[in-house]
Amino acid sequence: MITLSRLRRSLTPFHFALLVIWAVLLFGGFILGRPEGDEQRRMPLWTRMGASITLTAAAWAWLARARNAPPAARRMLLGLAAGMSLSTLGDFFMARLIIPGENAVLGGMASFGLGHVAYSLGILHFGAASRLTLRRLPALVGWWLFGLASWLGIVWLPAASRGVMHAAALPYALLLATTTGAATGLALNRRRFQGLAGGAALFLVSDLILAGSLFSNWRFTGISDLIWLLYSPGQMLIVYAASAVLHGDGE
Repeated sequence: MITLSRLRRSLTPFHFALLVIWAVLLFGGFILGRPEGDEQRRMPLWTRMGASITLTAAAWAWLARARNAPPAARRMLLGLAAGMSLSTLGDFFMARLIIPGENAVLGGMASFGLGHVAYSLGILHFGAASRLTLRRLPALVGWWLFGLASWLGIVWLPAASRGVMHAAALPYALLLATTTGAATGLALNRRRFQGLAGGAALFLVSDLILAGSLFSNWRFTGISDLIWLLYSPGQMLIVYAASAVLHGDGE
């Protein structure tokens, strides 16, 4: 298992600095920010976007560091970097910084969905190349069932009327479940990937809360901050799982 001490030893000063910058942006934005409008959010927009951009830089830096790594490791790190980049694009869509209105949500779902395709392909390829496929299928099926049940309970059944976004939410939920299932399967084979699995699960839970906000009118003080306090640490754990890929000695 990748312990905190081993993680510290595996980080370059650049990666450590990016981790600190990310933490300051995310948690500093939450602590020092002021409630906006209906008090659903404290974090300023620039700190949220800055946190995602910082993680994107970290992901590509991990890939650059893997020049001499085995091909399977490089492909996984490419998947993590591409997935984080597409997720950051999704953040810009969801913040209405690219297009306004309902189309922004569809753009965000498409970007995040493609990001999870990149995550899943990288993880699944690495697992297959490393012969870590044991327990993978049960993990995938379990998370697919969870994703389907969550979509039914949060998006489809509570809706008075249903449209394109309600239908599009199902494949999106299954894509998130695929990433989580693939990461869980990897962690069941090698404990050092527990952080990756935990990060994918945090991402999924954050999106379930977001779905409740978008489709089931969930409203409570700080809901938007809660989403980001789950989502961004989840992304950090996914990106920094590169350490487990490149320093894979032991379990």
